[in-house]
Order: sequence, then structure tokens, then C-alpha cells
Amino acid sequence: MTSKFENNRACIVGAGPGGLALARTFKNLGIEFDVFERHSDVGGVWDPQNEGSPMYESAHFISSKTQSHYTDYDMPESYPDYPSNRQILSYMRGFAQTFGLYDTITFNTEVTATKKVSGGWQVTLSSGETRPYRWLICVNGTNWHASLPTWPGHFDGEIRHANGYRSMDEFKGRRVLIVGAGNSGCDIACDAAQRADAAFISLRRGYHFIPKHMMGKPADVIAHEGPHMPMWLTQLVFGGLLKFLNGDLTRLGLPKPDHKIFESHPILNSQLLHFLGHGDIIAKGDIERLDGDSVIFKDGSREKIDLILGATGYQWAVPYVDEALFDWKAGRPNLYMNLFSRETEGLYSLGFMETNGGAYKLFDNMADLIARTLLAERDTPKLAKKMAKIIKNDKPDLSGGVSYVASDRHATYVNVDAYAKQMKRLRKMMGWPEIQDGHYENVRVKKVDAA
Repeated sequence: MTSKFENNRACIVGAGPGGLALARTFKNLGIEFDVFERHSDVGGVWDPQNEGSPMYESAHFISSKTQSHYTDYDMPESYPDYPSNRQILSYMRGFAQTFGLYDTITFNTEVTATKKVSGGWQVTLSSGETRPYRWLICVNGTNWHASLPTWPGHFDGEIRHANGYRSMDEFKGRRVLIVGAGNSGCDIACDAAQRADAAFISLRRGYHFIPKHMMGKPADVIAHEGPHMPMWLTQLVFGGLLKFLNGDLTRLGLPKPDHKIFESHPILNSQLLHFLGHGDIIAKGDIERLDGDSVIFKDGSREKIDLILGATGYQWAVPYVDEALFDWKAGRPNLYMNLFSRETEGLYSLGFMETNGGAYKLFDNMADLIARTLLAERDTPKLAKKMAKIIKNDKPDLSGGVSYVASDRHATYVNVDAYAKQMKRLRKMMGWPEIQDGHYENVRVKKVDAA
């Protein structure tokens, strides 16, 4: 039985990592679709030429190459454990070429507005054209709209967000304060330690710093290989291991963590502790106020600063969709499995989440769930009705037993193992097959090395 809706076509917004996963899946499963990308090529945030991209020269993956690739498309063996941003961009473009995705993407074209209508969507493009679609999938990414706090007082120097940072040469001859200790903030602080006249990092809370390698292997490979333990035991074992490896981090001026390991997004960085230990960067607490050429911290200390660079996160936004069509909570869309709108039929999203594991295999699995739902709506109304009921009422626990810190960043944070478990549960409820390596065996895969 087929749908009465004449246009069984999906609109995918964005040709970054998630958009490419959707395009391959939809193509493989026979779903008609168009991808719109405002930039001139694929890559999303990984392309520093893409206006608004936060990519800086020293950026690398924080998950390793064997845990972060697309299904049935390994990263080249020549890549290091943690590929550079240039290698990731090359990998993504090789992926798009290998699976014939370029022909499905309209470049230099932005989706500027959408309107929910009976049976689908009216999608307005930057060209002025309006097209009808049955389904809308938002994959525009989360790291585009910088969030920068303000502080009391007056500052004579420069204040800007890290999304415009590119090279450590920007720090030469300056006294630099990095605000924020996420993975990007720590990377940029290490750049400042090597090039600035003086470098400081301001942290509101303490964190657990996980080395990128343990026993000669990437940290996420160690976690993947196991042994797999209950979360309380995992926290106990890894917390003890980090204390053994790193010691008491307060000796370096860092605040003591106010949470257990894995209760915040992991900081994978070995360099920052090195530079702190050598005095090349100084850890400071939260900012109290600004005072001319200086920054005064809440502990009463004062430092002369030329540049304040805020690695302070991003506001999530879907500017082309009426906010009322998403249920926004703490600045995050409240979606079933972080994929399906509970309020609006035909509205989906991919990538509006954070997790503690590699993303690309996860994106493939998530794309497949969306695709199966679209196929049910197109071909099997009874199955589609069942899925709609699940979307509306099912409230799975995606925390994996972890009590995440109370912050906007963790409002939609999921544990990768718990998420995988719930995906399997959903597939079982719906009678859908699992997606595994080899799912795309009908396509000849050629490995692409870095350009």
C-alpha cells in the first residue's frame, strides 16, 4: 500500500558528516531526496574555507580512526591514530566520491525558510525557489553560532570567540587568556603555550583529563576492547587509573573535579598537563571582572592580558524552522532518540547531540533509523502508525547510568553504549534489521588517502 502523498521526497539540509551518512543510506534504500549545502563542497565544519567554520590548524579528531569511520569505509591505514582536520576533510570527500553522493547535492544553495503544510513541507532556497517535500531532515550542525559570555568592567584588549581562531601565529607577542577547557579550548591553550608571550587558561570547574594513548593504544580502543563493566565499576577503575597516571591535578593549579569521571564530556588531552607542568601556561579560575589592561579572577588575582579568546561553546539553532515545531529545552531540541520530532510529523534531525564515542558509525545507524521510518510512512501505514506512537510516548534512558553534570551542554548528552542498546531495542520493536559493517557491500569501496 503506498502513500496518498504525491511527493515522497526528502529534503536534507547540510552536507557535513551527518548529511553524507543520510545521503548514502537514502540512496542505498531507494528513498528520493535532495541535499542542499550552502558551501561549495562537502565537509561542514571540517572545511576551514566554509564560512563560519571553527576549524583551526592544529585541530585533530579526539576519537581514533578505527572507532570513528563510516560503516564499511575505513580511514586509510596511512592515517595516524588521531587524524588531522585536513585528513578528515579528505576522508569525507573521498566518501562522497566513492558512494556517488556529489550528484545528489546542490551546492552554494542555502535553505532559508520552511513552512509546514498539509502532508509535507514547502522549502524555500536562497535562489528564491520554493520546492515541496514530504520530509525535512535538519543536519545543519551545532558549531556555527558562537556563545560568548560578557563580564563586568572595561577591557582595553581584544575579546573574541574561538570560532574565528585559525593559527597559533595569532598569539605571537601577546599575553593570551583562553576561557573554557573543552577539547577545543585545551587544544588552543596548548597553541598559546607555544607561541604567546604569556598564556593562561580560565576554568570554572575541574575536569578529568584522559590521555589519548594508554598502553600504546588510543584511549577509545582500550574502552572498546574492554573489559566492559558496570558504570560504577568503570568509574572506579578508570578514576583510579587516571589518578595513577596524572596524579593530583591541583598541583598544576587546576581545580579539583566536582564530578566523577565520565559525568562530563571527556577531555582527551595529554599536552595541556605537559605545558602546565613546565609553566608555559598558567591555570586560573573563573573571571570576576575586567579592568583596563587586566583580568581580575574570583580568587582576587590579576593578570595583564592582551587577548581573551572564549572557547565557550555554541548556541544550537535551526534558523530555517519555526521554533514552535521543535520542543526546545535548555537551548536543545527535545527529540526522540535525538532524531525524531515528537511534535511535528515529517520533521527529523541528525547530529543535534553529543556523546562519549566516535560519531560516524553512529551517524550511519541513526540515518538508517530515519530511513526505515520514512519507508514505513511511504509503504506501510500500519507500521508507520506504530512508529509514530513510539516516538510520541517512548522515553528511553540514554545516560547509561551516568549522572551528567547540570549544564546546557549535557542536556541532550548520551552514553554511546546506552544509545546503541536503545537503537537495538527500537529495531527489535519495529522488526527492522541491524546495520553492520558490510551493509554496503554492493558498492565497491576504494580507500582514499589524504590530499
